[in-house]
Amino acid sequence: MIRFAFQNNYLKTCLNPYHSLISKKRIVSISIRTMVTIVDIPKLKDPSLFKEAGFINNEWTNMGVTEMFPVTDPATDKEIGQLPDMGANEVKKAVDIAHHAFKSWSQTTGEQRHDLLLKWYRAIMENVDDLAIILTHENGKTLKEAKGEVAYGASFFQWFGEEAIRTYGSVIPAHVPGQRYVTIKQPVGVVGIITPWNFPAAMITRKVGAALAAGCTVVIKAASETPYSALALAELGKRVGIPPGVINIIPTHEHTKEVGSELCTNPTVKKISFTGSTAIGKLLMSQASGTMKRVSMELGGNASFIIFDDADISNAIDATIACKFRGTGQTCISANRIYVHKKIYKEFSTALVEKVKKFQMGHGFDDKATYGPLINSKGVEKVKRHVEDAIKNGAELLVGGKHHGGNFYEATVLGNMRPDMLIHNEETFGPIAALFPFDSEEEVIKLANDTPFGLANYFFARDIGRCWRVAERLESGMVGINTGLISSCYTPFGGIKESGLGREGSHVGIDDYMNIKYINMGGI
Repeated sequence: MIRFAFQNNYLKTCLNPYHSLISKKRIVSISIRTMVTIVDIPKLKDPSLFKEAGFINNEWTNMGVTEMFPVTDPATDKEIGQLPDMGANEVKKAVDIAHHAFKSWSQTTGEQRHDLLLKWYRAIMENVDDLAIILTHENGKTLKEAKGEVAYGASFFQWFGEEAIRTYGSVIPAHVPGQRYVTIKQPVGVVGIITPWNFPAAMITRKVGAALAAGCTVVIKAASETPYSALALAELGKRVGIPPGVINIIPTHEHTKEVGSELCTNPTVKKISFTGSTAIGKLLMSQASGTMKRVSMELGGNASFIIFDDADISNAIDATIACKFRGTGQTCISANRIYVHKKIYKEFSTALVEKVKKFQMGHGFDDKATYGPLINSKGVEKVKRHVEDAIKNGAELLVGGKHHGGNFYEATVLGNMRPDMLIHNEETFGPIAALFPFDSEEEVIKLANDTPFGLANYFFARDIGRCWRVAERLESGMVGINTGLISSCYTPFGGIKESGLGREGSHVGIDDYMNIKYINMGGI
């Protein structure tokens, strides 16, 4: 148990982060050695980016809601600020406003939308430091990772801004004399967007960029754990000239279910885009079916990471670390099951453990920290349950395995894992590298596909024939070969099986927000 040795008046001042983001204060960071380190909270250059209200029709408003909910720093469990806990009534009003705005926004040209999205992109990049500070404070990831996420998120506005002027239709050769067949693409309408806490900036931009480029308007329910990043992005959107009603954000906590239900059942909403758990995705999809909405679902994963005996072991270890421990392991495409060929198992596991031993746990604002806390106590409990189950059933604890109080769990490597352990069948969402030895290509492909999920898979190999064979046989929407980082605005992101449907990013990402209309012109 870690004891925090500081005075009560210190807690009252420095851990009200609304003020701490404006004037430089100090917070506590925990190192892997359970020593307490004092680190500075960086001061926002532009304090007006920190908003404590909903964003409706380009106005910062509580819409008459008096019930508030707190947002906390996962590293300290101390309150950052409070937001209005909006519900179904506020969603209905926001949807009506978005529908009214759609009438004019959908009639803008692709070039006009292109120009605004590029302005928004530039505004984000000009404010990347402030946006990263807000993100780190509410999410817990290191400031370096937060800056990377903000830049990655901004890239979707740049990409989809360019795609806005490329929503081509087609001319189809007619088989009837005197007729012409053409298709055009039109925006679907108001889009309900529901985003997770693990990428509070990038999951907003990846969806909103495509929606706005297509000519749609949006009503967003950001995660209650990390709403401030979404609100800061909306403020920048307002500044660059995104018209009123095009972007609307509903903060909510206790009313999350009714907000989601209203978005899914409201007939004015024509599409739902959701990133989150498979269980919630199934619920939202069933609710949306009543009005036959378009849906995009990016759901749970259980990614395998395979290291064959002909792999470049050094590169494979670096890629494993990047894929497994980014965001403290809280990413949907994180390596959950790491299969290592028995011929290289000892060499690989020993080298991986040596690198993980050098990790340092701490607050995201600590320059020395290589990873931060889990998002909340539920995340900690799941990680503890998975580690305890593995060890109880014969796994070898190679490094880590300790809960350091609060939401901090040290980076862990487990060896000699088996398919009957929980980690093989459940997504851990934490800093646990679970190593499974294997013998043959056929065996490991069968193990990798032995899951209802199919978001991402990875493998390292040098044999070109094996690269093609394994990539084609792995059951997932995405495969990384000799790399652990696969996300990009240029490429399609999404899964198969119970990992969802639809694709985000790339040239196909905008199509999920558009209807194809066929026009038959006769009498020519």
